[in-house]
Amino acid sequence: MEKLKVLIPTDFSVQAEYAYILVNNFAQKAPVDIHFVHVMNFPDTVTMDTNGDINTCGDIDRKYVETQRDIAFRKLHQLKTLYGEHIQTHLVVGKTNEAIIQFAEKQHFDLIAMGTKGAWGLKEKLSGTETQHVARKSNVPVLSLMCDRSTLELKHLLLVHDFSDKNNQELGLMKKIIHFFQPKVHFLQVVKSTEGKSSIESNMQAFAERHAMENVEFHLVQDSDVESGVIHFNQMNNMDIVCIGTHGKGGFFHSSATEKLINHMYKPIISFHLK
Repeated sequence: MEKLKVLIPTDFSVQAEYAYILVNNFAQKAPVDIHFVHVMNFPDTVTMDTNGDINTCGDIDRKYVETQRDIAFRKLHQLKTLYGEHIQTHLVVGKTNEAIIQFAEKQHFDLIAMGTKGAWGLKEKLSGTETQHVARKSNVPVLSLMCDRSTLELKHLLLVHDFSDKNNQELGLMKKIIHFFQPKVHFLQVVKSTEGKSSIESNMQAFAERHAMENVEFHLVQDSDVESGVIHFNQMNNMDIVCIGTHGKGGFFHSSATEKLINHMYKPIISFHLK
């Protein structure tokens, strides 16, 4: 099976280092191709060609942008010195979230790995986090984490899903993870009522067969909402990574369980877009 091609967006903070540590941990058991990307956050009037030459419309001082470019190149070079020549580094110009997503999709990455500080209360409602916004819009799955997971061993993987959904979801990344790490896979559906439990378990079995998944356990949790159900389940069953789909409809007027978990949960979370 091919390598896992992973993109780590970096602002040179400790959160980006957390993402690298976890991805490098994966590399102990799976072939991983690790890339860092730094985005210089400038409007569309600023561009940089493949040679690193800067062009602006004149409203933004070109020399200032060139100085920021040179600083970023030095910091990216320091990453290669710190982590080794096996990593690849990239510098792009644009609006941070959009540039990350476009770069990841254009270069056909399997995964975007991002550290996050999380967000709560008014900050979450007004701005959220960069990781949350990338997860909302990216067609490439996003791995988010809040802290150092250097000791993580991927033995238990939790898939949170509505198994009554008959759409054939794209689970390419998850299948790669299962192939390389051989974890026990736990299916979880959070419901308001346990009525129809046998039907849900039947849907889970059909889902497992459809995606050729073995070594699977089925779980049904009754709770007030998906976020609470996932958190309570993890308090009783110590999962290593949580996988959950998103319809990409989060925002001020729409509450997304996936984005809430990205902002609130300390477990590593892989979010992917549902069909």
